[in-house]
Amino acid sequence: WAIAVEGGSLVEAVLIPEGDRATLCVSSQVGCSLDCTFCSTGKQGFQRDLTAAEIIGQVWLAINSYDAWQSGKGRVVTNVVMMGMGEPLLNFDNVVSAMNLMCDDLAYGLSKRKVTLSTSGVLPNLDRLAEWADVSLAVSLHAPNDALRDELVPINRKYPIARLLASAKAYLDAQPDKKRVVTIEYTLLAGVNDSVGQAQELSTLLHDYPCKINLIPFNEWPGAPYKRSSNNRIHAFANIIYQAGYASPIRTPRGEDILAACGQLKSATE
Repeated sequence: WAIAVEGGSLVEAVLIPEGDRATLCVSSQVGCSLDCTFCSTGKQGFQRDLTAAEIIGQVWLAINSYDAWQSGKGRVVTNVVMMGMGEPLLNFDNVVSAMNLMCDDLAYGLSKRKVTLSTSGVLPNLDRLAEWADVSLAVSLHAPNDALRDELVPINRKYPIARLLASAKAYLDAQPDKKRVVTIEYTLLAGVNDSVGQAQELSTLLHDYPCKINLIPFNEWPGAPYKRSSNNRIHAFANIIYQAGYASPIRTPRGEDILAACGQLKSATE
Protein backbone atom coordinates (compact mmCIF):
# COMPACT_ATOMS: atom_id res chain seq x y z
CA TRP A 1 0.00 0.00 0.00
CA ALA A 2 1.02 3.59 -0.66
CA ILE A 3 -0.72 5.46 2.16
CA ALA A 4 -1.37 9.19 2.16
CA VAL A 5 -0.75 10.81 5.54
CA GLU A 6 -1.38 14.31 6.84
CA GLY A 7 0.62 16.88 4.92
CA GLY A 8 0.31 15.06 1.61
CA SER A 9 3.22 12.64 2.04
CA LEU A 10 3.08 8.93 1.24
CA VAL A 11 4.38 5.97 3.24
CA GLU A 12 4.44 2.32 2.25
CA ALA A 13 3.27 -0.85 3.98
CA VAL A 14 3.82 -4.32 2.51
CA LEU A 15 1.96 -7.56 3.25
CA ILE A 16 4.02 -10.68 2.52
CA PRO A 17 1.93 -13.89 2.40
CA GLU A 18 3.72 -17.19 3.05
CA GLY A 19 1.51 -20.27 3.39
CA ASP A 20 -0.59 -19.86 6.54
CA ARG A 21 1.47 -16.86 7.65
CA ALA A 22 1.35 -13.25 6.50
CA THR A 23 3.95 -10.73 7.60
CA LEU A 24 3.17 -7.03 7.46
CA CYS A 25 6.11 -4.66 6.99
CA VAL A 26 5.22 -1.35 8.64
CA SER A 27 6.75 2.13 8.25
CA SER A 28 7.58 4.39 11.19
CA GLN A 29 8.66 7.64 9.48
CA VAL A 30 8.15 9.56 6.27
CA GLY A 31 11.56 9.00 4.71
CA CYS A 32 14.65 8.36 6.84
CA SER A 33 17.58 10.43 8.10
CA LEU A 34 20.16 7.64 8.42
CA ASP A 35 21.01 7.45 4.69
CA CYS A 36 22.30 3.86 4.58
CA THR A 37 23.91 3.69 1.15
CA PHE A 38 22.03 0.58 -0.08
CA CYS A 39 18.55 1.71 1.00
CA SER A 40 16.24 3.63 -1.30
CA THR A 41 14.25 5.21 1.54
CA GLY A 42 17.22 7.23 2.78
CA LYS A 43 17.64 8.84 -0.63
CA GLN A 44 14.37 10.73 -0.25
CA GLY A 45 15.54 12.29 3.02
CA PHE A 46 13.59 12.63 6.25
CA GLN A 47 10.32 14.55 6.51
CA ARG A 48 8.65 13.62 9.78
CA ASP A 49 7.79 10.93 12.30
CA LEU A 50 4.54 9.03 11.94
CA THR A 51 2.08 9.26 14.81
CA ALA A 52 1.11 6.16 16.76
CA ALA A 53 -2.24 6.29 14.93
CA GLU A 54 -0.55 6.36 11.53
CA ILE A 55 1.62 3.37 12.50
CA ILE A 56 -1.15 1.18 13.93
CA GLY A 57 -3.37 2.39 11.09
CA GLN A 58 -1.21 0.43 8.66
CA VAL A 59 -2.12 -2.76 10.57
CA TRP A 60 -5.80 -1.74 10.59
CA LEU A 61 -5.71 -1.08 6.84
CA ALA A 62 -4.07 -4.41 6.01
CA ILE A 63 -6.50 -6.41 8.12
CA ASN A 64 -9.57 -4.55 6.92
CA SER A 65 -8.61 -4.98 3.27
CA TYR A 66 -9.70 -8.63 3.62
CA ASP A 67 -12.67 -10.35 5.20
CA ALA A 68 -10.85 -13.25 6.89
CA TRP A 69 -10.68 -11.53 10.29
CA GLN A 70 -14.36 -10.72 10.36
CA SER A 71 -15.50 -14.08 9.01
CA GLY A 72 -13.44 -16.13 11.45
CA LYS A 73 -11.28 -17.75 8.77
CA GLY A 74 -8.07 -16.86 10.60
CA ARG A 75 -5.73 -13.95 10.93
CA VAL A 76 -4.89 -11.81 7.93
CA VAL A 77 -1.71 -10.58 9.67
CA THR A 78 0.20 -13.09 11.80
CA ASN A 79 3.50 -11.17 12.09
CA VAL A 80 4.46 -7.49 12.03
CA VAL A 81 7.96 -6.22 11.32
CA MET A 82 8.96 -2.60 11.93
CA MET A 83 11.20 -2.70 8.86
CA GLY A 84 9.43 -0.30 6.51
CA MET A 85 10.34 3.32 5.87
CA GLY A 86 12.26 5.03 8.68
CA GLU A 87 14.35 4.11 11.72
CA PRO A 88 11.88 2.96 14.41
CA LEU A 89 14.05 3.94 17.39
CA LEU A 90 14.21 7.55 16.17
CA ASN A 91 10.41 7.65 16.66
CA PHE A 92 10.55 5.85 19.98
CA ASP A 93 7.37 6.87 21.80
CA ASN A 94 5.01 6.47 18.84
CA VAL A 95 6.54 3.15 17.75
CA VAL A 96 6.37 1.69 21.27
CA SER A 97 2.75 2.82 21.66
CA ALA A 98 1.81 1.23 18.34
CA MET A 99 3.64 -2.04 19.05
CA ASN A 100 1.92 -2.32 22.42
CA LEU A 101 -1.44 -1.98 20.64
CA MET A 102 -0.41 -4.70 18.19
CA CYS A 103 0.16 -7.05 21.14
CA ASP A 104 -2.74 -5.96 23.36
CA ASP A 105 -5.43 -8.61 23.83
CA LEU A 106 -8.12 -5.95 23.35
CA ALA A 107 -6.54 -4.74 20.09
CA TYR A 108 -4.79 -7.15 17.69
CA GLY A 109 -3.49 -9.75 20.16
CA LEU A 110 -0.27 -10.59 18.32
CA SER A 111 2.38 -12.57 20.16
CA LYS A 112 5.26 -10.36 21.30
CA ARG A 113 7.58 -12.83 19.59
CA LYS A 114 5.79 -12.12 16.30
CA VAL A 115 6.28 -8.36 16.41
CA THR A 116 9.84 -7.42 15.45
CA LEU A 117 11.59 -4.08 15.67
CA SER A 118 14.57 -3.61 13.37
CA THR A 119 17.20 -0.97 14.14
CA SER A 120 20.38 0.27 12.53
CA GLY A 121 21.71 1.05 15.99
CA VAL A 122 20.25 4.09 17.75
CA LEU A 123 21.80 3.10 21.05
CA PRO A 124 20.37 5.47 23.64
CA ASN A 125 16.89 4.33 22.68
CA LEU A 126 17.86 0.67 22.24
CA ASP A 127 19.34 0.82 25.74
CA ARG A 128 15.96 1.83 27.18
CA LEU A 129 13.70 -0.26 24.93
CA ALA A 130 13.43 -3.11 27.46
CA GLU A 131 11.75 -0.74 29.93
CA TRP A 132 8.84 -0.25 27.52
CA ALA A 133 8.56 -3.29 25.23
CA ASP A 134 9.54 -6.94 24.93
CA VAL A 135 9.09 -7.54 21.22
CA SER A 136 11.58 -9.41 19.04
CA LEU A 137 14.70 -7.52 17.96
CA ALA A 138 16.54 -7.37 14.64
CA VAL A 139 19.84 -5.54 14.06
CA SER A 140 20.57 -4.11 10.62
CA LEU A 141 24.29 -4.99 10.47
CA HIS A 142 25.37 -5.52 6.82
CA ALA A 143 29.13 -5.55 7.49
CA PRO A 144 31.56 -7.69 9.53
CA ASN A 145 33.76 -4.78 10.67
CA ASP A 146 33.54 -1.10 11.58
CA ALA A 147 35.51 0.18 8.60
CA LEU A 148 33.01 -1.18 6.08
CA ARG A 149 29.95 -0.50 8.21
CA ASP A 150 31.03 3.13 8.59
CA GLU A 151 30.59 3.39 4.80
CA LEU A 152 27.35 1.43 4.47
CA VAL A 153 25.55 2.50 7.67
CA PRO A 154 26.82 5.97 8.64
CA ILE A 155 25.35 5.85 12.17
CA ASN A 156 28.04 3.24 12.90
CA ARG A 157 30.56 6.09 13.17
CA LYS A 158 28.72 7.21 16.31
CA TYR A 159 27.69 3.80 17.65
CA PRO A 160 30.16 1.12 16.45
CA ILE A 161 29.47 -2.60 16.15
CA ALA A 162 30.80 -3.69 19.56
CA ARG A 163 28.56 -1.21 21.36
CA LEU A 164 25.58 -2.11 19.18
CA LEU A 165 25.90 -5.85 19.81
CA ALA A 166 26.38 -5.29 23.54
CA SER A 167 23.24 -3.15 23.69
CA ALA A 168 21.21 -5.74 21.77
CA LYS A 169 22.48 -8.49 24.10
CA ALA A 170 21.48 -6.40 27.13
CA TYR A 171 17.98 -6.08 25.66
CA LEU A 172 17.76 -9.88 25.36
CA ASP A 173 19.08 -10.38 28.88
CA ALA A 174 16.32 -8.14 30.23
CA GLN A 175 13.56 -10.32 28.71
CA PRO A 176 11.81 -13.05 30.73
CA ASP A 177 12.04 -15.44 27.76
CA LYS A 178 15.67 -16.60 27.79
CA LYS A 179 15.35 -18.55 24.54
CA ARG A 180 15.17 -15.45 22.36
CA VAL A 181 17.90 -14.48 19.94
CA VAL A 182 18.70 -11.35 17.96
CA THR A 183 18.09 -11.50 14.20
CA ILE A 184 21.16 -10.16 12.41
CA GLU A 185 20.19 -8.68 9.03
CA TYR A 186 22.91 -8.73 6.38
CA THR A 187 22.26 -7.42 2.86
CA LEU A 188 24.61 -9.00 0.32
CA LEU A 189 26.17 -6.47 -2.08
CA ALA A 190 28.20 -7.78 -5.01
CA GLY A 191 31.91 -7.27 -4.47
CA VAL A 192 31.37 -5.20 -1.32
CA ASN A 193 30.51 -7.45 1.63
CA ASP A 194 29.96 -10.92 0.13
CA SER A 195 33.39 -12.56 0.00
CA VAL A 196 34.41 -15.82 1.66
CA GLY A 197 36.77 -13.87 3.91
CA GLN A 198 33.99 -11.54 5.01
CA ALA A 199 31.73 -14.51 5.77
CA GLN A 200 34.46 -15.94 7.97
CA GLU A 201 34.97 -12.54 9.60
CA LEU A 202 31.25 -12.32 10.33
CA SER A 203 31.30 -15.81 11.84
CA THR A 204 34.16 -14.78 14.12
CA LEU A 205 32.48 -11.51 15.08
CA LEU A 206 29.31 -13.32 16.15
CA HIS A 207 31.00 -16.30 17.80
CA ASP A 208 28.87 -17.39 20.77
CA TYR A 209 26.48 -14.47 20.21
CA PRO A 210 22.78 -15.42 20.62
CA CYS A 211 21.56 -14.76 17.11
CA LYS A 212 20.36 -16.02 13.79
CA ILE A 213 21.68 -14.43 10.62
CA ASN A 214 19.17 -13.40 7.96
CA LEU A 215 20.92 -13.01 4.60
CA ILE A 216 19.17 -10.59 2.25
CA PRO A 217 19.98 -10.52 -1.47
CA PHE A 218 20.25 -6.86 -2.46
CA ASN A 219 17.10 -5.61 -4.18
CA GLU A 220 18.18 -3.14 -6.85
CA TRP A 221 16.39 0.18 -7.31
CA PRO A 222 16.76 2.99 -9.87
CA GLY A 223 20.09 4.71 -9.35
CA ALA A 224 21.35 2.18 -6.82
CA PRO A 225 25.15 2.16 -6.49
CA TYR A 226 25.30 -1.62 -5.92
CA LYS A 227 24.42 -4.89 -7.63
CA ARG A 228 23.00 -8.09 -6.17
CA SER A 229 25.50 -10.83 -5.40
CA SER A 230 25.34 -13.88 -7.65
CA ASN A 231 23.42 -16.92 -6.41
CA ASN A 232 26.67 -18.88 -6.16
CA ARG A 233 28.22 -16.14 -4.03
CA ILE A 234 25.15 -15.91 -1.81
CA HIS A 235 25.03 -19.66 -1.19
CA ALA A 236 28.78 -19.87 -0.57
CA PHE A 237 28.45 -17.09 2.02
CA ALA A 238 25.44 -18.78 3.64
CA ASN A 239 27.24 -22.13 3.79
CA ILE A 240 30.17 -20.64 5.72
CA ILE A 241 27.77 -19.07 8.22
CA TYR A 242 25.87 -22.36 8.51
CA GLN A 243 29.06 -24.36 9.04
CA ALA A 244 29.94 -21.98 11.87
CA GLY A 245 26.78 -23.12 13.62
CA TYR A 246 24.32 -20.36 12.81
CA ALA A 247 20.91 -20.54 11.20
CA SER A 248 21.44 -18.54 8.02
CA PRO A 249 18.23 -18.35 6.01
CA ILE A 250 18.37 -16.50 2.71
CA ARG A 251 15.42 -14.14 2.41
CA THR A 252 13.39 -14.80 -0.72
CA PRO A 253 13.00 -11.54 -2.65
CA ARG A 254 9.33 -10.59 -2.94
CA GLY A 255 7.66 -7.64 -4.65
CA GLU A 256 10.66 -6.52 -6.69
CA ASP A 257 8.49 -5.95 -9.76
CA ILE A 258 6.68 -3.09 -7.98
CA LEU A 259 9.69 -1.81 -5.99
CA ALA A 260 8.16 -3.20 -2.78
CA ALA A 261 11.02 -5.47 -1.74
CA CYS A 262 13.33 -4.93 1.23
CA GLY A 263 15.35 -1.74 0.80
CA GLN A 264 13.24 -0.45 -2.09
CA LEU A 265 10.57 1.48 -0.20
CA LYS A 266 10.52 5.07 -1.38
CA SER A 267 7.65 7.40 -2.11
CA ALA A 268 7.35 10.37 -4.40
CA THR A 269 5.78 13.17 -2.34
CA GLU A 270 4.74 15.53 -5.13
